[in-house]
Amino acid sequence: MAAERIISTPGSPQTEPDAQADVQPAQADDAAGATAADGARAALRRRRVGVLFSVALFAYVIDLISKLVVVAKLEGRSPIRIISDVVTLQVIRNPGAAFGMGQTMTVVFTLIAAAVIVVIWRISRRLYSLPWAIALGLLLGGALGNLTDRLFRAPGVFRGHVVDFISVQHFAVFNLADSAIVCGGILVVLLSFRGSNPDGSVHKPSSAKTD
Repeated sequence: MAAERIISTPGSPQTEPDAQADVQPAQADDAAGATAADGARAALRRRRVGVLFSVALFAYVIDLISKLVVVAKLEGRSPIRIISDVVTLQVIRNPGAAFGMGQTMTVVFTLIAAAVIVVIWRISRRLYSLPWAIALGLLLGGALGNLTDRLFRAPGVFRGHVVDFISVQHFAVFNLADSAIVCGGILVVLLSFRGSNPDGSVHKPSSAKTD
């Protein structure tokens, strides 16, 4: 007796396993693509965080070395002229913030510097922008530089006076950590003005509609 031939129609139980077999490879390809994209994005974030900490380390080390040198060589001595009387080198112990502001609020500025470091650390968890990595690195290195003075210099922990030594006529006396903070802050303002975000996205201010 001849074998009975079964002809199935689309959607019948006999064809559903075949349809599922076609869908599963497509889903696997989508999942593999998503995993590859996530891996590439994670690698990009690690590179940007690496840039942030490299810039911060450079700014911190340069500031630390400069302070050690000027304290050993210049403290208690006459100012050294760099550009006539416009720019000179002289060591000043500053209990306040950058450029000598708030000299009676040493502990407050210590806590602010520590808070800035925590904020930068949190932002670094979603950092994908190279310019933002550089800007935050400058801010972090400068904050760490002055925080080190607050913690380890006289008159005591959290009350240490920051070493300033670059004197500009009719302006202020500051250090390289202050310079890093100012440069990083200016870069942050410029990036924000252009609509750039730390995560690499760009936002544009919504324009008002006119009738």
